[in-house]
Order: sequence, then structure tokens, then C-alpha cells
Amino acid sequence: MNSTIEETTPVLVVGGSLVGLSTAVFLAWQGVPVVVIDKHRGSSPHPRAIGFTTRTIEHFRQVGIEVPNSVQGMKPPRRARVESLTGTWLEEYPWSPGGKGAYGAEDSPVQAIAITQDRLEPLLRARALELGAELRLGTELLGFVQDDDGVTATLRRRDDGHEYRMRAQYVVAADGAAGPVRNALDIGRHGVGPLSVQRSILFRAPLDEYLRHGVVQFEIEQPDLKAFLTTYSDGRWVLMLSDDVERDAEQQRRMVRKALGRDDIPIELVTTGRWDLAALIADRFSAGRVFLAGDAAHQLPPNRGGFGANTGIDDAHNLAWKLAAVLSGKSRPRLLDTYDAERRPVADLRHDQLFARADYKAYLDAPESAVPVLDDAAIELGQLYRSTAVLGASEDLPPAQRPDQWAGQPGTRAPHLWVTLDGEKVSTLDLFRGDWVLLSEDDRWATAAEKPVKFVHVGVDVKTLEPNAFRSAYGLDPGGATLVRPDGYIAWRAVTAPADPATDLSTAFDAVAAPA
Repeated sequence: MNSTIEETTPVLVVGGSLVGLSTAVFLAWQGVPVVVIDKHRGSSPHPRAIGFTTRTIEHFRQVGIEVPNSVQGMKPPRRARVESLTGTWLEEYPWSPGGKGAYGAEDSPVQAIAITQDRLEPLLRARALELGAELRLGTELLGFVQDDDGVTATLRRRDDGHEYRMRAQYVVAADGAAGPVRNALDIGRHGVGPLSVQRSILFRAPLDEYLRHGVVQFEIEQPDLKAFLTTYSDGRWVLMLSDDVERDAEQQRRMVRKALGRDDIPIELVTTGRWDLAALIADRFSAGRVFLAGDAAHQLPPNRGGFGANTGIDDAHNLAWKLAAVLSGKSRPRLLDTYDAERRPVADLRHDQLFARADYKAYLDAPESAVPVLDDAAIELGQLYRSTAVLGASEDLPPAQRPDQWAGQPGTRAPHLWVTLDGEKVSTLDLFRGDWVLLSEDDRWATAAEKPVKFVHVGVDVKTLEPNAFRSAYGLDPGGATLVRPDGYIAWRAVTAPADPATDLSTAFDAVAAPA
């Protein structure tokens, strides 16, 4: 093989599924050239993830991806414990144990959406290509080495076996829980560990008549069968079995019919799968110029809070603006250290939340988890960041019990408010378009804000629909101001007007943005 480096790219993303594609979209939207490789040529035949949270939809909305509404509408799904789908229904209960879950409408301009992963990934691919990202499907990573200036990856096209080298300034590993990058970096993992091996049977069957009361998930309980059945609301269903038994087609149909409780329903088998369920968090989310995202960073089993895929997409959004800032020369590389500082605690919290809930607490050694169950919306919209990219954050705040509990605090997502801009009703989240933004009702901050900080004069540039809504939501006095990062998180705030706004803002910006 010719050892000459044939190509270069600012960012190489290893893994072209949900998290890798999201990373590519978020980077390309900010003008960062990016190459995505994946050994597969398309999405998995299994629909896999289906529930995408409010925060994830906010991310996609920001970059121009319109996700179609759920087939079942915007109501939260429900779950039932049944003898069989067509037999006795023993109990019905909400999909999420955390109250209203991620479907609360007052906290966001969007709502969570149920769309299957194999329907969402084509939308991400199309948007990534539209924004200029390069997707190399059917290409695998053979190895990589890094130095102080970049990473050299050896790649191979699977169709013709051609091997070549690519030089990247940074690499994002979104190659899954069993991907090679984390192991090559010798990064360990912690957590409860392996849980079980699940077998899945994906099939089509005309069963819509049995869907009622919004129930789309079924726990099957029979003396000789414990299984989980769910619909993707498009004619496809999946039966999950925890016995790790290989079955031929007729045996699969027999298991499906047993779960359905009828033998006369036509069943079309689509595919099967084998899944290792585990709960493991990487000890570090980066090493040098390589960053872990998604399952490579945190393997979280499926749950009703949608922690797995959504946590990975949130990783991508957090990392992308920081890479863009460093690659453009606006920020020093130390800004990238805040990725691990901010995202790993989020993964640890969600890991612990899994085992505080009914679905997984049986895996704990203790009879009960000491961790209180948090509302899903609070986990998604009320998460707290603590790093050098946040100034003035209280270290004493416990995890939010409600999405708005710590609203306005540094390190939290900037609150959503409906405002008018040029006569059009928009969300305050629409003001955060990849720039640093300073919000205040006091025009003295206008002269304090200089590039790259954009000043938004609340009450003039944008107007709230209710009096004092801005100050109330953001926790400010009349002369106060809030500095919002490109990812929509509050970096710093002055609750009251300081004697010298320009100096205070400049000091804060130098601390949190690591300007070059």
C-alpha cells in the first residue's frame, strides 16, 4: 500500500448511524468540512430507536431538519401488561414513570416525536449532504495514530479492498459500543455492566384493531413466555425475547403467534436480531484529538426515557460547536476539554436513572435504588453543565426535578419563550443560531457587546408576549443580562446591572469561550 497520505479533512467521523450523521449535520451547518465513514451502506433493517425527545427535535429544528409528526399524534404512548395481545389485558400504565415525560408543550416550541431510526437516518443523510458533508458508506477504519497536530487514519473501501490514509485534525468516534476506537485508546468503562442478551423478531401483521387507549407497548406474561411486544405504528412489530435462543422461521412464527394469542393472523417475517444489553460509561470521553460520542461513550439499554440515542445526539450537538470554534481559530483548543466535563456527568446521571426505575432496578444488588426518579422532561431540558465554559454556576444545585427548576442559571439550557421578531412569532431558541448571544432589556449592554457576541435587545429587537416574561424566565433584574453559548446553554449572567458592563462581559467571555 502506498504510504502517502492521499486526503485531508478537518474532522473525520467514524460511524454513519444516528450519532455520526447528527455530528456531520451539526458540523457542516457551522461550515466545518467533515467526512463520515461507515462500514455499512445504509441503515439497519431493524427500526431500532423510535422515541426522540424534545431536546433532540430542538437540535434538528435549529439545523433545518423537519421531522414528521408521530403516526399516533403527539400524545405520550402507553404500555400494558397482558396475557397476550388479543387475550386478557392485566394492567395499563403511562409509558414513562417520570410524570409528563419529555412531551410537555410549555417548555419548548417542539414536542418529542416517535419516528423509527431507519426513517430518521435518511433525513439526516440528506441534510448532511445538502450542507456539504461527505459520506463514505462501505468504508471501514483499519487503524489510526495521532500526534500533536492531528490523526492519521487508515481506511479501506469494502467493495474493492482499496486502502488509503486520511489525515484529520480531529476524529469523532461514533462507532458504537463494540467499535474499535475506544479500545484502541485503552479507555475503560464503568457501570452496572452486561445485563442480558435479547433476541428480536421483526414482523408485519394486520393488528391495528388491537391498538387502543394509546397503548403501543406490551409486556407479555404467560407461564412459559415472558416477552416484550411493540409496534412501530407502520405495520411493523417487534417481539423481544430474553432467552438468547436461535430459532428457524417456523419457530419464530410460533413464538409470535403465542404472543399474539391467535393462530389465524398472517405473519410476514422481516428480520431477526441479537442484542447485548449493557449499562457502561466510558471513563473518559476523549483522548488527545479523538472524541467518543453515542454508544462508544455510553452504552445505555433501551428505556422509556429514550436515553440511548438521544444522549448520543446531545453529545454531537455539544461537541460540534466547540470543534467549529477551535477549527475556525475563534477559540483555543482547551475549549474541547469541556466536552468530557459536561457530557460524562450527564451519561452517569442517566445510567443511574435507569436503575432507579422499574424496568431495570431488578439488576441492582440492593432491593431499592437510593437514586430518586427524575421527571424525563427535567432530565432532558433541565440538565446542568459544569465546566470552564460556564461561569458562575452553583456547585450545590441537585439535578432538576422539573424542566424549569433551575431556569436561567448558568449551565442550563436557555429557557424557551414565545417572542415576536420583525412581527413574526418565534421562540427565544430561534435566536441561538450558532453565535454567542447576549440578551438584556437594558441597552447599556449594546455597547458592551462586541463581536463575536451578538446583542439582542429584549423589548426592542424582540418582544415578549407577556410583560416581564423575559426577566422572570431568565432570573434577571431589569438591568441584568444573560450570555448564551452557540449550543443554547447559558454561559454566564449578570442578574443586576454592573457598574462597568463592558468589563464584566469581556472578562466573562474570555473565561468561557477561550478566545484565541
